[in-house]
Amino acid sequence: MWASLRTLGRDGVAAMIERHCLLAQQIGEGLSEAGFEVINRVVINQVLFRASSEALTLRVREALQASGEAWFAGTFWQGKAALRVSVSSWRTEEIHVQKFIVLMARIYREILAEG
Repeated sequence: MWASLRTLGRDGVAAMIERHCLLAQQIGEGLSEAGFEVINRVVINQVLFRASSEALTLRVREALQASGEAWFAGTFWQGKAALRVSVSSWRTEEIHVQKFIVLMARIYREILAEG
């Protein structure tokens, strides 16, 4: 935190946090449109979501990890498998968010098509 404040200053850190929150909201909206259930109210930099079943949620996570295009660990919410994305890198931009949404939508469609 000290290095961020030293490098970006108070206003720069505030702007980065606001950007992370907006990007997380975009992720939540995009994932919802792709058919995922967004579990949390996206007000900070994190999106908690899942597929239509626990088995599908696990398959989505495994497919994403196997793709090598993005990665996140699974989690559990109220005893059920879930997925969590945290926007926390100063390098994350809207183009990264859009690519992630497209990737997740494609993975989900492919898994649903497999049955």
